[in-house]
Amino acid sequence: MTSETGLALRARRGDADAFDALIGPWIEPAWRFAAAILRDPDEARDVVQEAALKAFRKLDQLRDGSAVRPWFFAIVSNQCHSLRRTHWWNVVRMAEPDALSGGPEDVAVRSLDLRHALAKLGREDRKALYLFYYLDLPQEEVAQIMGTSTGAAKVRLHRAVRRLRPALEAEGTTP
Repeated sequence: MTSETGLALRARRGDADAFDALIGPWIEPAWRFAAAILRDPDEARDVVQEAALKAFRKLDQLRDGSAVRPWFFAIVSNQCHSLRRTHWWNVVRMAEPDALSGGPEDVAVRSLDLRHALAKLGREDRKALYLFYYLDLPQEEVAQIMGTSTGAAKVRLHRAVRRLRPALEAEGTTP
């Protein structure tokens, strides 16, 4: 029995410490993931909190021997999608202020350029890139979280990078 399996069994029986040990290490990465999707750190906090509550309620759906990270991140992803489907999301969203221009060597400007280039991509492309490059998840886990096959995740990553590259080159971000 793996450590995660044992923790999941204890958490299913109501052991709050076991649940915290099971989900706790993934809260911060899940928040960064949600913030990358939603582009709003406060909304991301709410989404991760709601996802943790759903994870607790759905512990019986976690198969024995399954990894917790892709299961929990899939819940976070679904919460992000649910939030974005609400009417208020579209009403309340405000445009980001334009970045102050600076020298091309300025790290902050490059970061903003990357954020703007990523914002031009579709939500699923941003999600795949974030999971693979920022969280450094293997393609198999990216596929699990996104609800696709590994081959489909590889294709999405390849196409997302191909779409991202021209936007960065046009802004002078790539060498």
